[in-house]
Order: sequence, then C-alpha cells, then structure tokens
Amino acid sequence: MNFTSFFVNSGFAHLAWGNALMIVVGLVFIFLAITKDYEPLLLVPIGFGVLIGNIPPIAGMPLGVYDVGSVMSYLYLGVSKGIYPPLIFLGIGAMTDFSTMLSNPKLILLGAAAQVGVFLTFMGALVLGFTPQQAGAIGIIGGADGPTAIFLSSMIAPELLGPIAIAAYSYMALVPVIQPPIMYLLTTDKERRIHMKAPRNVSKKEKIIFPIISFLICGLLAPGSMSLLGMLFFGNLLKEATVTDRLANSARNSMIDVVTILLGVTVGASTQAQTFLTPQSIFIFVLGALSFVVATTGGLLFAKLMNLFLKEKINPLIGAAGVSAVPDSARVVQAVGQKVDPTNFLLMHAMAPNVAGVIGSAIAAGVLWSALGNF
Repeated sequence: MNFTSFFVNSGFAHLAWGNALMIVVGLVFIFLAITKDYEPLLLVPIGFGVLIGNIPPIAGMPLGVYDVGSVMSYLYLGVSKGIYPPLIFLGIGAMTDFSTMLSNPKLILLGAAAQVGVFLTFMGALVLGFTPQQAGAIGIIGGADGPTAIFLSSMIAPELLGPIAIAAYSYMALVPVIQPPIMYLLTTDKERRIHMKAPRNVSKKEKIIFPIISFLICGLLAPGSMSLLGMLFFGNLLKEATVTDRLANSARNSMIDVVTILLGVTVGASTQAQTFLTPQSIFIFVLGALSFVVATTGGLLFAKLMNLFLKEKINPLIGAAGVSAVPDSARVVQAVGQKVDPTNFLLMHAMAPNVAGVIGSAIAAGVLWSALGNF
C-alpha cells in the first residue's frame, strides 16, 4: 500500500467543511464544560460524541450511529428506541426529595405554568411548516428536560431526534447564562429580597404515599407519560421506603452514571454533519431558545400573579425554576437571590417548582404523544 492509497482511505481525504465545523462545536462544548462548569456531566460526553460522529465515514466500513451493524448504531438504539430516558428518570427519582413540594403544594402551579413554553413553541413550529408530530417534539425543548425531549422525539419525530436532543441539552447547560437576565428584567429589587418561611417537616408516611398516588393520577391522566413518570416515582419510592437503600443507591449512582455516558456520547455522535447541518436544525435551535425563554417567563409571571392573592408572599424568582433543568435552575435562583441579599436562602423553595417542572414536562410529553402519535 503506497501513501496515496493510504490517504484516500483515511478520514482526512473525506473531511468536509461541515465535519470540521461540527468538530469545532464539539471542542467548544468540552471547553465550556471544563472551564465554565456548564453541565460537565452532559457536555463532556456530548462534546466528545460530536467528535466521534464527525470523523468522515469510509465506504464499506460501518462506523457511525447511522451505519447498520456498527457498534455505535447498537449503542444508539438506547436513544432511538427511547430506552435511556426512563432509566435516567429512575436515577433522578432515587435522588429527588419531594419534601419541599409536599410542604407547600401551591408551588406545583409554578412548574405547571412553565410548560406554557412547550405549547406556544408547538404552535410556532406549526406556523413555520413543521408537521404536527415534529412541532410537538420541538415544543418539548421548552421543558428544558433532555431525556423527555429525546423520549418524545423518538416516539413521534425520530427524523429530528439529533438536533432536538442537542438543542435540549445545550439549553439545559446554558441555564446559568440564559435565565438570570430574564429574572432581573421581570422582577423588582424588592421582590428579589422577599424571604420565605422554612418548609414544614414532611412525614415519612407522606413521602412513601406520594410517589404511589402521584403515579396513579399522572398515569391515568396522561398514559403516554407512564414510562417516564413510572420510573421517576418508582425510583423515588426506592429512596423513601428506606428498606431498598441498595437499589436506590445503584439507581442514583452507578446506573445513572453509565446511562448518562452512553446517552451523551451517542447523542453527540448523531450530529454527523451530512445529516445534522440542515435548515431544519437551525429552526429547531432558534425555536428551542425561544421556548426556553417563554417557559422561564411563564414561571416568573405566574409567581407574580400568585402574589396578588397570597398573604404570605413568595419570592417570584423561584418561578424561574419551574423549567425542569434539575437542579441547575434552582441553583440559579439561589445565586440571583443571594446577590441581592446574602441572607436569603431560596434553594429549597426553588426545588419545589423545579421537581414539579420535571413532572409537568413529562405529562406534557405524554399529552402530545397521545394527541399526535401515529398509532
């Protein structure tokens, strides 16, 4: 084999400008994760997956996620068949404490209000010419929940799975950048200084009953959410029952770590320039950003509306945590609140709409699947 033959069969000979651009994007993801600490557990696997996905394919060699029979295509089945998201939800449930939400149930409304971004974006995507199924999958980006976005798009719009997954996780990682300006714009200094009283203690019995009753209600209300919420509430029951600590520890540690690695790398590898760089992808990223902004705005404005009727005022900043980027949006609320008043601790209060947002986005996905799915 001479050098010319070797070069022709190498990736260098087939490297297109699109592949080079996506490789730069992958490097930027890794840079932001390491230097800015933007969701490193997500962006590092996704960023490296982008590098993997944009090594140019060689004819006759099944290598990428779209090549039948390749190792990457088998790993990608967890994404394309909607297997990884419920496993992620199982781990999230096993590490989530619903106590704050149970102690102040009215904060659930903030998680519901944030879902306005999902349905407004759905309508916007329809106006732009996307099919109802595609519009529904794009709209769920507004929930700021990567696993839910992947699950729904794999069910009703698999052709858009790659850009939707990347958009959802990108905006999840950029929560500390996107949300604070909206929070400052829509709240006053006086509102940001509101202190909220400590949550009441929630009994063990309440914590055990909650995931069982909640699953039955949500499952009957939106059967399409059963896979996600069933695993979320099952994981939470493992945690709160205390007699299944070993299972809960496995779900919230080793299992969720393994699934996060596989999901991140394979989602990143699906961004092969030849299939990813399309006008549709650009529209999806723009709509996803608008959806996230609208969801954050909806939560903030609804919190201000609630204060018109409440004797004990709530800090409207916690409304921004209604998007289901757990726990980053709650941390952003804490950070913004403490910039104004270092003695104000909002994290636990913000976790209530935050976990309610997780439930709300899964229900929204279930409703969209039921209404738009091709059965």
